[in-house]
Amino acid sequence: MNIHEYQAKQIFAKYGVPTPKGKVASSVEEAVENAKELGGPIWVVKAQIHAGGRGLGGGVKLAKSLDEVKELADEILGMTLVTHQTGPEGKLVQKVYIEDGADIKDEFYLSVVLDRAKEMPIIMASTEGGMDIETVAEKTPEKIIKVTVDPSIGFQTFHARDLAFGLGLPKEQQGTFYKFAKALYDVYMDNDAELIEINPLVRTGKGEFIALDGKMGFDDNALYRHPDIEAMRDESEEDPDEREASQYGLSYIALDGEIGCMVNGAGLAMGTMDTINYMGGTPANFLDVGGTANAETVAKGFEIILKNPNVKAIFVNIFGGIVRCDRIANGILEATKLVDVNVPVIVRLDGTNAPEAAEILKNANIDNVIAADDLADGAKKAVAAAKGEL
Repeated sequence: MNIHEYQAKQIFAKYGVPTPKGKVASSVEEAVENAKELGGPIWVVKAQIHAGGRGLGGGVKLAKSLDEVKELADEILGMTLVTHQTGPEGKLVQKVYIEDGADIKDEFYLSVVLDRAKEMPIIMASTEGGMDIETVAEKTPEKIIKVTVDPSIGFQTFHARDLAFGLGLPKEQQGTFYKFAKALYDVYMDNDAELIEINPLVRTGKGEFIALDGKMGFDDNALYRHPDIEAMRDESEEDPDEREASQYGLSYIALDGEIGCMVNGAGLAMGTMDTINYMGGTPANFLDVGGTANAETVAKGFEIILKNPNVKAIFVNIFGGIVRCDRIANGILEATKLVDVNVPVIVRLDGTNAPEAAEILKNANIDNVIAADDLADGAKKAVAAAKGEL
């Protein structure tokens, strides 16, 4: 789950991570009132969407008067902001954050993420603050400092020294930087975050460090421990199909292809998509029905997949273990009664009660349900069906 910048800064404040003063607004009038309360004389008007690159897209602008605050808030609120992270469709801006201007001497990049290979948090820093970190990693990777933190000992002064030396900070500022980085690490660990990114982290003329931006993402599986954070969820920023799928216990992610996938188990789902690609097709989604699939969840899976107009075939690839194959077969038949499945459905069922499942599908005699012998055969038939060759 992701949250907005203003929400991330609310969490930062609880841990003593310095940020400029700011207030969120949903209307032009509220934006002007917020600017009056902050006092100025310079304000920054920031679009609040779940995506980076807002500045380059025209979603972050400087105002030097209340009239400019009004003008910019009117311009940004309601706009469809397109950035390199939103895709060409962009995101509708429904809130703006009015923030005090800052005395910026230098800009840095600082983040805390999970290093999945090392199974530990990693802190990344760079002198290239304000820039797209992916571009920095590609063109000048030597400018990114990486420090791995073992959770058993936590963030220590030697971690801060490695980061400070890499950023070229003078000795007299290293203590201040340590406090900032330590607080950020605590935010990450205490709240089950998956990502914290500050871009830019600014150093003021007085040598203070301030989070000028704030991006946070959380582990959905740990949200039950953080009801206060879950309450920050903005469903309007989330994919409606993914949100609907999660309500039925389905893990769904939309992709750009034309073959819908319905699989049980994340590993098998990835293998299925890889095999479709190998056979010359392109998957339209990732969909894991999990181990408790029934007719209702299978029908909902078909319904969500078929909302994508690009889908020309569906590949159902189930390995029966916790969920029996005959149960899935009956679920498919029930789903065809509940949902207008108007594309070929290739079905590969293996594992517990697979022979019974094959018999169920055979006796059903449904024209657009096609049996497959194994993964390769199913992927091959799905690709052929999507091309109209089956």
